[in-house]
Amino acid sequence: MYKRLELHNHTLESDGNLTVQQLIDFMLTDKVDAFALTDHNTISGHVKAHKILEAYPIDMPCIYGMEYTTYYGHILCLNLKEYVPWENINKHKPELLFKAVQEKGALAGVAHPFSCGYPIATCGFEMTFTDYAYIDFIEVFNNPEPLHEVNERGLLWWEDLTLQGYRIAATSGMDLHGTDSMHDQFATFIEGNATGDIEIELETAIHSGQTWVSKGPLLKTQVNPDSHTIQFSIVSTSKPGYIEQAHGTYLLSLRTKKGTLSIPWDIKAPLTINIDDLNTESIIIPKLYQGSLEIENLVCIAPVLYL
Repeated sequence: MYKRLELHNHTLESDGNLTVQQLIDFMLTDKVDAFALTDHNTISGHVKAHKILEAYPIDMPCIYGMEYTTYYGHILCLNLKEYVPWENINKHKPELLFKAVQEKGALAGVAHPFSCGYPIATCGFEMTFTDYAYIDFIEVFNNPEPLHEVNERGLLWWEDLTLQGYRIAATSGMDLHGTDSMHDQFATFIEGNATGDIEIELETAIHSGQTWVSKGPLLKTQVNPDSHTIQFSIVSTSKPGYIEQAHGTYLLSLRTKKGTLSIPWDIKAPLTINIDDLNTESIIIPKLYQGSLEIENLVCIAPVLYL
């Protein structure tokens, strides 16, 4: 099965407008499979969430985390069970903090990298990495942020790093501070089991790059070495608010180091392409658009293909 995750959320424990209980109830209402609790610079809500969920009538897995809110950008941590001090963060070597978080068994990623930064705010990521390999994931879509000024730049940054050979997962977040509508917004999807441990499933998905960032449909790929082909198909997730295009053609986009190949596609039937059409490129970023290749029409970012 595929699980829809909402990985960036705040409560009254920091600057949100919801109690922990209200956040949990809101996630249940929108049919989320699991959610993260990522308040700014505090894990005080963890104990409250655990107590509420123990008595909750329906299974609603929580991914415990935190959002480091530093002077030079925000770092999103998932599967974080204990507070890791950050006061001595080195702007020119942020991987030291990433490593400290990862040594506690957590995942560390960059939140909304191109949000407004210094001197107006501290949201933009202005730290300088000497080794990008320490980044577990990049939040390529922070739904409330401007599409072109922030999210498109974040997506292109992740794509460029991917094509340079860095294996960094793509994620999205609502960055919830209240009960904003999640309809027609991007969510992160991973594969899992109905009774699976969400922390283990998330860690596996992030480390293997098997994450989908989608408004609803998931773009699936299957490489067939014998026939030297790749088959693409669509899995519906029934995400609330997504309206499938009734008529017209979708576009499959395949970005490589040499450029982007776009192929018209009626998604009701699988699409098969010959690997030779990709000019022997070994890293391929598949995306699905509902119409032309403008960012406004993007529907799904699929896991990167490595041939």
